[in-house]
Amino acid sequence: MNIKNFTNNIRDMKKMHAEMVLILIVTLIVVQLCLIEWKKRHYRSYCLVTLLGMWLVPLGLCLKSLWWRFIFVWLLFSCITCLIVRKAIQKPIDRTTPRLVYKWFLLLHKLSYGLGLIGYFIMMATFFGLNFVFDAKPNSWMDCGLLFIFYGLYYGVLGRDIAEICADKMAAHIGYYSPQGISTRNLEPLVCAVCGNKLLVDENEEGVIENTYKLSCEHVFHEFCIRGWCIVGKKQTCPYCKEKVDLKKMFSNPWEKPHMLFGQLLDWIRWLVAWQPMILFLVQGINWVLGLE
Repeated sequence: MNIKNFTNNIRDMKKMHAEMVLILIVTLIVVQLCLIEWKKRHYRSYCLVTLLGMWLVPLGLCLKSLWWRFIFVWLLFSCITCLIVRKAIQKPIDRTTPRLVYKWFLLLHKLSYGLGLIGYFIMMATFFGLNFVFDAKPNSWMDCGLLFIFYGLYYGVLGRDIAEICADKMAAHIGYYSPQGISTRNLEPLVCAVCGNKLLVDENEEGVIENTYKLSCEHVFHEFCIRGWCIVGKKQTCPYCKEKVDLKKMFSNPWEKPHMLFGQLLDWIRWLVAWQPMILFLVQGINWVLGLE
């Protein structure tokens, strides 16, 4: 009799686990389809909610687990970034603000890229057993490598999302760019449509401070401004006329292409960090309602 009850319990557990796996798969598919439609129909609200999720979900998990190192870095990043965002959205905007904003977020982009590379090399060194040369445990090196990669990817994604919002706000406040319609100001000759400042040199001249860059649409910009607009602000159109920008031509330097690829990787990571915990929480709620434990 006990054997029969044990067999029935095993069968019920297998059935319950199969139902839980089925619920997980169906929920992942349905939520992914909903997110795709949401992003397609209401891109701005999707980006805003994703940004809030990226910002707050890891903080909540770390507060629960009392991971003070992440909390300290998160607070430091949030304080500095909030000051930068405040300058980017204020009216009237200071002419020096776009460069300040792009410099900060470009620094974040490079730091996240560097941290990701350091973490990757530490993990590869552990796989090849180099940790034994320094008399270190492989678990310690792997944890260190994963920590570097996590910090690089997390703050890289967060910085790019906030930078995109700042790029829109700054360009719209200056008046040469409008997210929906045409620009509210006519672009004067020898004026950069990103920052609104005068161009220092002609596009064919070698600049002392920086060069001038002309897009295929014949509009000219400070080289730093248009690179910040494309790399940091994630824009692939002219800030003034919205013509498509040829990124391959703009970033022909092979040393800059890894930054573009890293930016695409950050976009892929966003779903995993922002939405995956919410989806798992939803799955647990469904299992709890159905009595599956």
